[in-house]
Amino acid sequence: MLKLHDLPTLNAILNSTSAILIVTGYFLIRARRVEAHRRTMLAACATATLFLISYLTYHAQVGSVHFQGTGAIRSVYFTILITHTVLAAVVAPMVVVTLFRGLKGKFEKHRKLAKITLPIWLYVSVTGVVVYGMLYHL
Repeated sequence: MLKLHDLPTLNAILNSTSAILIVTGYFLIRARRVEAHRRTMLAACATATLFLISYLTYHAQVGSVHFQGTGAIRSVYFTILITHTVLAAVVAPMVVVTLFRGLKGKFEKHRKLAKITLPIWLYVSVTGVVVYGMLYHL
């Protein structure tokens, strides 16, 4: 059974999994493997949703976790954290719209938005893992 203190590690695993699925989905669609792409991107969305539930659960119980580093690394951390947070808020509705456009067969609109959504979502997933590493392992 997971304990509260296990959730940050779970969150990092879920973010890493999302990143891997996003990249896999990209290569699948480039290979014209549409059904495999669809399944992979649905899995990426499910993983991201599980992350969000776990993240909110943890922070509802614990509150903010303060970065302990000092010096230049502190500036690096906050630069990554701020860009991560802003882009996470921006990309969440983009992912939903991109997903629904694909599921509804509006492929031209899906493709156009996905070209913007994918790199942002990937950045947010990867920087989420970086923030975790900096908070809990530096």
